[in-house]
Amino acid sequence: MRKRLVMIAGLVLGVSTLSIEAQQQLTVFARILDGKGAPVAALEPADVKIMENNVEAKVVKIEPINWPLKVQVLIDNGVGLGNDNLTNIRNGVKGLIEALPEGTELTLVTTAPQPRVVVKATTDRMAQLKGVDLLTPDGGSGRFVESLNEAMQRFEKDKTDFFPVIITAGTTSGDTNNLENTYKQLLKRLEQKPATVHVALFSKGANSSASAGNVQTEVGIAVTKYVGGRFESINSGTRLASLLPEFGKQVAKSQEGQSHQFRITVARPNGASGNPGGISMATKPGLTVASLTMDGRIP
Repeated sequence: MRKRLVMIAGLVLGVSTLSIEAQQQLTVFARILDGKGAPVAALEPADVKIMENNVEAKVVKIEPINWPLKVQVLIDNGVGLGNDNLTNIRNGVKGLIEALPEGTELTLVTTAPQPRVVVKATTDRMAQLKGVDLLTPDGGSGRFVESLNEAMQRFEKDKTDFFPVIITAGTTSGDTNNLENTYKQLLKRLEQKPATVHVALFSKGANSSASAGNVQTEVGIAVTKYVGGRFESINSGTRLASLLPEFGKQVAKSQEGQSHQFRITVARPNGASGNPGGISMATKPGLTVASLTMDGRIP
């Protein structure tokens, strides 16, 4: 796995296969707490020590970050959902929106018979909620993998600093064609611009064949594991209505930690080469490292 750094004893990070052999500088993101458990407002180079394989790396720059949250919600409104679950999905999406922090930018997209933007990116909560009422059933099948790929393309066009999140309510209908290239493109995009992805995959139970949903299930599990997101497979429409707000609350909790961090640039120790490993951080007395990552995301 990439980007997400594995914490050992809370402070040591194992860095994966980033292609940074030639880099002489590294950037890490840290959330630092004071003695009362509150995020510190300021951090000086003398307050921290960063090591690579037990050799000190010089701190070059420390920048506080308070990046906004931008969310895309992808809804399969096709035959896999069915007319009978329209109220459940609308209630679920509204609950999701209401659980997100105020000021969150949100884009709402339906995926059947192809990805279509229902609500363009906006921070206006009333406009977001009003857009949910525009969700209507479609006789086609949802494009699970394609819609994820397109969502990442939209994020790529935004050159500002933010924390990207995709929440998709898919179904086990559709996506039966060869999607290997699309899937590879999706993983490449997630490597280049890390995003957190949460997946709710709905199956209508008795109406699903034994082989239905293999593609969606495999991709959903793989992608959420890759980025540290959450995957839930469900067969109850009422569970859709309750699960999506849970996703919203989880994203809100993550943003609470993500929004008060420091981006720390360090010069690698002399002689360090290849992919870095064994990155660790220590702080002066009275401070605690709550999280240490390569991209700042706290799924």
